[in-house]
Amino acid sequence: MRHIILIPAYKPEYKLVRLVEELMLYDFNDIIVVDDGSGEEYGDIFECAKDYGAVVVRHDRNLGKGEAIKTGIRAAVMRYDTEICVITADADGQHRPADIAWVSNALDCNPGTLVLGTRCFDGADVPKRSRFGNRMTSKVFKLMTGVDCADTQTGLRGIPASLIDLALETPGSRYEYEMNFLEAAAAEVRFTEVSIETVYEDGNKCSHFRPVRDSLRVYGRPIRFACASLASAAVDYGLFALLLMLAIPDHIIAVIIATVGARLVSGVVNFLLNRYFSFKSRGAIGDEAVKYGTLFIIQMIFSAWLTAFVSVIIGTTVGAKLIVDTLLFVASYVIQRRCIFVPARKSRQFEVKVIGEDKEEVRTDDRKRRKTGHAKATHAA
Repeated sequence: MRHIILIPAYKPEYKLVRLVEELMLYDFNDIIVVDDGSGEEYGDIFECAKDYGAVVVRHDRNLGKGEAIKTGIRAAVMRYDTEICVITADADGQHRPADIAWVSNALDCNPGTLVLGTRCFDGADVPKRSRFGNRMTSKVFKLMTGVDCADTQTGLRGIPASLIDLALETPGSRYEYEMNFLEAAAAEVRFTEVSIETVYEDGNKCSHFRPVRDSLRVYGRPIRFACASLASAAVDYGLFALLLMLAIPDHIIAVIIATVGARLVSGVVNFLLNRYFSFKSRGAIGDEAVKYGTLFIIQMIFSAWLTAFVSVIIGTTVGAKLIVDTLLFVASYVIQRRCIFVPARKSRQFEVKVIGEDKEEVRTDDRKRRKTGHAKATHAA
Protein backbone atom coordinates (compact mmCIF):
# COMPACT_ATOMS: atom_id res chain seq x y z
CA MET A 1 0.00 0.00 0.00
CA ARG A 2 1.47 3.36 -1.04
CA HIS A 3 1.35 6.03 1.69
CA ILE A 4 0.91 9.59 0.42
CA ILE A 5 1.75 12.54 2.67
CA LEU A 6 -0.62 15.44 1.96
CA ILE A 7 0.17 18.91 3.31
CA PRO A 8 -2.36 21.72 2.67
CA ALA A 9 -0.65 25.10 3.03
CA TYR A 10 -1.80 28.71 3.02
CA LYS A 11 0.85 31.43 3.32
CA PRO A 12 3.31 29.05 5.01
CA GLU A 13 6.67 29.80 6.61
CA TYR A 14 9.89 27.95 5.74
CA LYS A 15 8.88 25.37 8.34
CA LEU A 16 7.07 23.72 5.44
CA VAL A 17 10.33 23.23 3.55
CA ARG A 18 12.04 21.82 6.64
CA LEU A 19 9.15 19.40 7.15
CA VAL A 20 9.38 18.13 3.55
CA GLU A 21 13.14 17.71 3.88
CA GLU A 22 12.83 15.76 7.13
CA LEU A 23 10.03 13.57 5.76
CA MET A 24 12.31 12.57 2.91
CA LEU A 25 14.85 11.43 5.51
CA TYR A 26 12.11 9.20 6.94
CA ASP A 27 11.78 7.61 3.48
CA PHE A 28 8.49 9.30 2.66
CA ASN A 29 9.01 9.79 -1.05
CA ASP A 30 5.40 10.58 -2.04
CA ILE A 31 4.61 14.05 -0.70
CA ILE A 32 1.95 16.35 -2.12
CA VAL A 33 1.84 19.98 -1.00
CA VAL A 34 -1.22 22.06 -1.87
CA ASP A 35 -0.65 25.80 -2.24
CA ASP A 36 -4.12 27.09 -1.36
CA GLY A 37 -3.85 30.43 -3.13
CA SER A 38 -0.98 31.81 -1.01
CA GLY A 39 0.12 34.32 -3.64
CA GLU A 40 3.30 35.01 -5.60
CA GLU A 41 5.25 36.20 -2.56
CA TYR A 42 5.20 32.63 -1.21
CA GLY A 43 6.32 31.08 -4.47
CA ASP A 44 9.93 30.57 -3.31
CA ILE A 45 8.78 28.47 -0.36
CA PHE A 46 6.82 26.12 -2.58
CA GLU A 47 9.66 25.99 -5.12
CA CYS A 48 11.99 24.92 -2.32
CA ALA A 49 9.51 22.21 -1.32
CA LYS A 50 9.57 21.02 -4.94
CA ASP A 51 13.36 20.99 -4.92
CA TYR A 52 13.26 18.56 -1.99
CA GLY A 53 11.00 16.20 -3.91
CA ALA A 54 7.43 17.29 -3.12
CA VAL A 55 4.72 17.54 -5.77
CA VAL A 56 3.14 20.99 -5.55
CA VAL A 57 -0.54 21.48 -6.40
CA ARG A 58 -1.79 25.05 -6.68
CA HIS A 59 -5.09 26.88 -6.31
CA ASP A 60 -5.09 30.27 -8.02
CA ARG A 61 -7.04 31.64 -5.06
CA ASN A 62 -7.73 30.62 -1.48
CA LEU A 63 -10.50 28.01 -1.30
CA GLY A 64 -10.00 26.74 2.25
CA LYS A 65 -8.39 23.78 3.97
CA GLY A 66 -11.18 21.37 3.06
CA GLU A 67 -10.88 22.08 -0.64
CA ALA A 68 -7.08 21.90 -0.41
CA ILE A 69 -7.29 18.42 1.12
CA LYS A 70 -9.72 17.24 -1.55
CA THR A 71 -7.58 18.71 -4.33
CA GLY A 72 -4.52 16.94 -2.92
CA ILE A 73 -6.36 13.62 -2.76
CA ARG A 74 -7.55 14.03 -6.36
CA ALA A 75 -3.99 14.69 -7.46
CA ALA A 76 -2.81 11.58 -5.59
CA VAL A 77 -5.52 9.40 -7.15
CA MET A 78 -4.58 10.55 -10.63
CA ARG A 79 -0.83 10.39 -10.09
CA TYR A 80 -0.52 6.88 -8.65
CA ASP A 81 -1.90 3.76 -10.31
CA THR A 82 -1.74 1.62 -7.18
CA GLU A 83 -4.09 1.68 -4.18
CA ILE A 84 -3.24 4.53 -1.83
CA CYS A 85 -3.87 5.76 1.66
CA VAL A 86 -3.38 9.41 2.56
CA ILE A 87 -1.79 10.98 5.62
CA THR A 88 -2.70 14.64 6.09
CA ALA A 89 -0.34 16.90 8.04
CA ASP A 90 -0.27 20.64 8.76
CA ALA A 91 2.30 23.00 7.28
CA ASP A 92 2.81 25.11 10.41
CA GLY A 93 5.25 22.86 12.28
CA GLN A 94 2.72 21.27 14.64
CA HIS A 95 3.36 17.76 13.35
CA ARG A 96 6.78 16.20 13.79
CA PRO A 97 8.05 13.77 11.14
CA ALA A 98 8.38 11.09 13.84
CA ASP A 99 4.68 11.46 14.68
CA ILE A 100 3.73 11.33 11.00
CA ALA A 101 5.72 8.09 10.82
CA TRP A 102 3.78 6.76 13.84
CA VAL A 103 0.49 7.44 12.07
CA SER A 104 1.83 5.74 8.93
CA ASN A 105 2.79 2.66 10.92
CA ALA A 106 -0.61 2.64 12.64
CA LEU A 107 -2.30 2.55 9.22
CA ASP A 108 -0.38 -0.61 8.38
CA CYS A 109 -1.09 -2.20 11.76
CA ASN A 110 -4.78 -1.25 11.80
CA PRO A 111 -6.02 -1.66 8.21
CA GLY A 112 -9.38 -0.13 7.40
CA THR A 113 -9.41 2.24 10.39
CA LEU A 114 -9.12 6.02 10.46
CA VAL A 115 -5.91 6.87 12.32
CA LEU A 116 -5.82 10.12 14.29
CA GLY A 117 -2.73 11.76 15.73
CA THR A 118 -4.07 12.75 19.15
CA ARG A 119 -2.55 15.58 21.17
CA CYS A 120 -2.62 16.15 24.93
CA PHE A 121 -3.96 19.57 25.91
CA ASP A 122 -2.89 19.70 29.54
CA GLY A 123 0.46 21.41 28.97
CA ALA A 124 1.11 24.98 30.09
CA ASP A 125 2.19 26.01 26.57
CA VAL A 126 -1.17 25.07 25.03
CA PRO A 127 -3.20 28.24 24.19
CA LYS A 128 -6.43 28.47 26.17
CA ARG A 129 -8.52 28.88 23.03
CA SER A 130 -7.08 25.63 21.63
CA ARG A 131 -7.62 23.73 24.89
CA PHE A 132 -11.21 24.95 25.24
CA GLY A 133 -12.06 24.51 21.55
CA ASN A 134 -10.81 20.94 21.34
CA ARG A 135 -12.51 19.86 24.56
CA MET A 136 -15.77 21.43 23.43
CA THR A 137 -15.74 19.84 19.98
CA SER A 138 -14.85 16.45 21.48
CA LYS A 139 -17.91 16.61 23.74
CA VAL A 140 -20.16 17.74 20.89
CA PHE A 141 -18.78 14.95 18.69
CA LYS A 142 -19.44 12.34 21.38
CA LEU A 143 -22.96 13.70 21.88
CA MET A 144 -23.78 13.66 18.18
CA THR A 145 -22.13 10.40 17.10
CA GLY A 146 -21.68 8.32 20.26
CA VAL A 147 -17.98 7.93 19.38
CA ASP A 148 -15.16 8.99 21.71
CA CYS A 149 -12.57 11.16 19.99
CA ALA A 150 -10.04 12.95 22.18
CA ASP A 151 -8.82 15.33 19.46
CA THR A 152 -11.40 16.12 16.80
CA GLN A 153 -9.37 19.06 15.48
CA THR A 154 -6.14 17.22 14.74
CA GLY A 155 -4.84 17.79 11.24
CA LEU A 156 -2.67 14.66 11.41
CA ARG A 157 -4.89 11.89 10.06
CA GLY A 158 -4.27 8.60 8.32
CA ILE A 159 -7.05 8.01 5.79
CA PRO A 160 -7.23 4.37 4.61
CA ALA A 161 -7.96 3.43 1.00
CA SER A 162 -11.53 2.47 1.96
CA LEU A 163 -12.31 6.07 2.96
CA ILE A 164 -10.76 7.89 -0.02
CA ASP A 165 -14.11 8.22 -1.82
CA LEU A 166 -15.79 9.41 1.37
CA ALA A 167 -13.06 12.01 1.89
CA LEU A 168 -13.71 13.39 -1.60
CA GLU A 169 -17.49 13.42 -1.16
CA THR A 170 -17.62 15.02 2.29
CA PRO A 171 -19.06 18.55 2.08
CA GLY A 172 -17.19 21.56 3.40
CA SER A 173 -14.52 23.85 2.01
CA ARG A 174 -12.78 25.18 5.09
CA TYR A 175 -12.21 24.02 8.66
CA GLU A 176 -15.70 22.55 8.94
CA TYR A 177 -14.64 19.87 6.44
CA GLU A 178 -12.53 18.05 9.04
CA MET A 179 -15.43 17.73 11.49
CA ASN A 180 -17.82 16.72 8.70
CA PHE A 181 -15.42 14.01 7.58
CA LEU A 182 -15.03 12.70 11.14
CA GLU A 183 -18.81 12.48 11.51
CA ALA A 184 -19.17 10.62 8.22
CA ALA A 185 -16.25 8.28 8.97
CA ALA A 186 -17.62 7.47 12.44
CA ALA A 187 -20.61 5.80 10.81
CA GLU A 188 -18.40 3.54 8.67
CA VAL A 189 -15.16 2.62 10.45
CA ARG A 190 -13.58 2.61 13.88
CA PHE A 191 -10.95 5.13 14.94
CA THR A 192 -7.38 4.37 15.98
CA GLU A 193 -5.82 7.14 18.08
CA VAL A 194 -2.03 7.57 18.26
CA SER A 195 -0.52 9.87 20.88
CA ILE A 196 1.64 12.57 19.32
CA GLU A 197 3.68 15.49 20.61
CA THR A 198 1.70 18.66 21.27
CA VAL A 199 3.44 21.58 19.58
CA TYR A 200 2.30 25.19 19.82
CA GLU A 201 5.16 27.46 18.80
CA ASP A 202 4.78 31.17 19.66
CA GLY A 203 1.24 30.60 20.88
CA ASN A 204 0.30 29.11 17.51
CA LYS A 205 0.38 32.59 15.98
CA CYS A 206 0.83 31.26 12.43
CA SER A 207 -2.53 29.47 12.54
CA HIS A 208 -5.13 30.80 10.09
CA PHE A 209 -8.04 29.55 12.23
CA ARG A 210 -10.51 32.40 12.90
CA PRO A 211 -12.09 31.63 16.29
CA VAL A 212 -15.60 33.00 15.69
CA ARG A 213 -16.17 32.50 11.97
CA ASP A 214 -14.48 29.12 11.72
CA SER A 215 -16.03 27.84 14.95
CA LEU A 216 -19.44 28.60 13.44
CA ARG A 217 -18.38 26.59 10.39
CA VAL A 218 -17.23 23.65 12.54
CA TYR A 219 -20.52 23.60 14.46
CA GLY A 220 -22.49 24.56 11.35
CA ARG A 221 -24.69 21.47 11.01
CA PRO A 222 -25.86 21.31 14.68
CA ILE A 223 -26.45 25.07 14.62
CA ARG A 224 -28.51 24.85 11.43
CA PHE A 225 -30.46 21.93 12.94
CA ALA A 226 -31.21 23.99 16.06
CA CYS A 227 -32.31 26.97 13.94
CA ALA A 228 -34.58 24.73 11.89
CA SER A 229 -36.11 23.34 15.09
CA LEU A 230 -36.72 26.84 16.47
CA ALA A 231 -38.31 27.97 13.20
CA SER A 232 -40.58 24.92 13.17
CA ALA A 233 -41.56 25.54 16.78
CA ALA A 234 -42.48 29.12 15.88
CA VAL A 235 -44.66 27.84 13.02
CA ASP A 236 -46.26 25.30 15.36
CA TYR A 237 -47.10 27.86 18.02
CA GLY A 238 -48.20 30.58 15.57
CA LEU A 239 -50.46 28.31 13.56
CA PHE A 240 -51.94 26.80 16.73
CA ALA A 241 -52.84 30.29 18.00
CA LEU A 242 -54.29 31.28 14.62
CA LEU A 243 -56.44 28.16 14.29
CA LEU A 244 -57.65 28.55 17.86
CA MET A 245 -58.66 32.17 17.16
CA LEU A 246 -60.75 31.04 14.18
CA ALA A 247 -62.52 28.32 16.16
CA ILE A 248 -64.85 28.29 19.14
CA PRO A 249 -62.76 29.43 22.14
CA ASP A 250 -61.98 26.80 24.77
CA HIS A 251 -63.85 24.09 22.88
CA ILE A 252 -62.06 20.77 23.26
CA ILE A 253 -62.58 19.81 19.60
CA ALA A 254 -61.11 23.13 18.48
CA VAL A 255 -58.04 22.61 20.67
CA ILE A 256 -57.48 19.13 19.27
CA ILE A 257 -57.87 20.28 15.65
CA ALA A 258 -55.58 23.27 16.22
CA THR A 259 -52.94 21.12 17.92
CA VAL A 260 -52.92 18.38 15.29
CA GLY A 261 -53.11 20.80 12.35
CA ALA A 262 -50.30 23.00 13.65
CA ARG A 263 -48.11 20.00 14.48
CA LEU A 264 -48.57 18.46 11.03
CA VAL A 265 -47.72 21.69 9.21
CA SER A 266 -44.72 22.39 11.44
CA GLY A 267 -43.57 18.79 10.88
CA VAL A 268 -43.58 19.30 7.11
CA VAL A 269 -41.72 22.59 7.52
CA ASN A 270 -39.15 20.92 9.78
CA PHE A 271 -38.65 18.07 7.32
CA LEU A 272 -38.01 20.45 4.43
CA LEU A 273 -35.70 22.67 6.49
CA ASN A 274 -33.67 19.69 7.69
CA ARG A 275 -33.44 18.18 4.23
CA TYR A 276 -32.40 21.30 2.35
CA PHE A 277 -30.89 23.50 5.07
CA SER A 278 -29.62 21.47 8.02
CA PHE A 279 -28.22 18.37 6.29
CA LYS A 280 -28.34 19.39 2.61
CA SER A 281 -29.32 15.87 1.63
CA ARG A 282 -29.25 14.51 -1.90
CA GLY A 283 -31.18 11.33 -1.10
CA ALA A 284 -34.57 10.23 -2.43
CA ILE A 285 -37.15 12.61 -0.94
CA GLY A 286 -39.88 9.94 -0.79
CA ASP A 287 -37.79 7.52 1.26
CA GLU A 288 -36.63 10.29 3.55
CA ALA A 289 -40.18 11.56 4.06
CA VAL A 290 -41.38 8.08 5.14
CA LYS A 291 -38.47 7.68 7.57
CA TYR A 292 -38.92 11.20 8.93
CA GLY A 293 -42.69 10.68 9.37
CA THR A 294 -42.06 7.50 11.34
CA LEU A 295 -39.56 9.28 13.57
CA PHE A 296 -41.96 12.21 13.94
CA ILE A 297 -44.76 9.98 15.27
CA ILE A 298 -42.47 7.99 17.57
CA GLN A 299 -40.97 11.19 18.95
CA MET A 300 -44.41 12.61 19.77
CA ILE A 301 -45.39 9.42 21.61
CA PHE A 302 -42.12 9.30 23.54
CA SER A 303 -42.38 13.01 24.38
CA ALA A 304 -45.81 12.59 25.98
CA TRP A 305 -44.98 9.34 27.79
CA LEU A 306 -41.54 10.36 29.06
CA THR A 307 -42.74 13.80 30.17
CA ALA A 308 -45.47 12.22 32.27
CA PHE A 309 -43.02 9.68 33.70
CA VAL A 310 -40.26 12.19 34.53
CA SER A 311 -42.72 14.71 36.00
CA VAL A 312 -43.72 12.12 38.61
CA ILE A 313 -40.07 11.71 39.58
CA ILE A 314 -39.01 15.39 39.77
CA GLY A 315 -42.39 16.85 40.70
CA THR A 316 -42.75 19.44 37.92
CA THR A 317 -44.23 19.00 34.45
CA VAL A 318 -42.47 22.03 32.96
CA GLY A 319 -39.06 20.83 34.13
CA ALA A 320 -39.79 17.32 32.95
CA LYS A 321 -40.74 18.53 29.47
CA LEU A 322 -37.57 20.62 29.24
CA ILE A 323 -35.40 17.60 30.12
CA VAL A 324 -37.24 15.21 27.82
CA ASP A 325 -37.35 17.57 24.84
CA THR A 326 -33.62 18.29 25.20
CA LEU A 327 -32.79 14.57 25.16
CA LEU A 328 -35.15 13.96 22.24
CA PHE A 329 -33.60 16.90 20.37
CA VAL A 330 -30.15 15.28 20.57
CA ALA A 331 -31.51 11.84 19.73
CA SER A 332 -33.45 13.26 16.79
CA TYR A 333 -30.34 14.95 15.42
CA VAL A 334 -28.30 11.75 15.61
CA ILE A 335 -31.03 9.62 14.01
CA GLN A 336 -31.71 12.10 11.21
CA ARG A 337 -27.99 12.57 10.54
CA ARG A 338 -27.19 8.86 10.42
CA CYS A 339 -30.39 7.19 9.25
CA ILE A 340 -32.58 9.65 7.35
CA PHE A 341 -30.68 12.45 5.63
CA VAL A 342 -27.68 10.51 4.39
CA PRO A 343 -25.80 12.16 1.50
CA ALA A 344 -25.92 10.12 -1.70
CA ARG A 345 -22.58 8.48 -2.58
CA LYS A 346 -21.11 9.61 -5.89
CA SER A 347 -18.85 7.68 -8.16
CA ARG A 348 -15.34 9.07 -8.42
CA GLN A 349 -14.70 10.60 -11.85
CA PHE A 350 -11.64 12.65 -12.68
CA GLU A 351 -10.24 14.11 -15.83
CA VAL A 352 -6.64 15.09 -16.57
CA LYS A 353 -5.84 17.67 -19.22
CA VAL A 354 -2.22 18.45 -20.03
CA ILE A 355 -1.73 22.23 -20.28
CA GLY A 356 2.04 22.38 -20.32
CA GLU A 357 5.19 20.33 -20.21
CA ASP A 358 5.14 19.97 -16.43
CA LYS A 359 1.62 21.02 -15.46
CA GLU A 360 -1.75 19.33 -15.38
CA GLU A 361 -5.22 20.62 -14.69
CA VAL A 362 -7.10 18.86 -11.90
CA ARG A 363 -10.81 18.81 -12.69
CA THR A 364 -13.85 16.91 -11.51
CA ASP A 365 -17.34 16.37 -12.87
CA ASP A 366 -18.79 18.38 -9.95
CA ARG A 367 -21.46 20.53 -11.58
CA LYS A 368 -21.76 22.80 -8.56
CA ARG A 369 -18.05 23.66 -8.67
CA ARG A 370 -18.20 24.51 -12.36
CA LYS A 371 -21.34 26.54 -11.88
CA THR A 372 -19.89 28.65 -9.07
CA GLY A 373 -16.63 29.14 -10.92
CA HIS A 374 -14.25 27.74 -8.32
CA ALA A 375 -10.59 28.25 -9.09
CA LYS A 376 -8.69 25.76 -11.17
CA ALA A 377 -5.94 23.74 -9.56
CA THR A 378 -2.67 23.00 -11.30
CA HIS A 379 0.12 20.75 -10.19
CA ALA A 380 3.77 20.85 -11.06
CA ALA A 381 5.84 17.72 -10.66
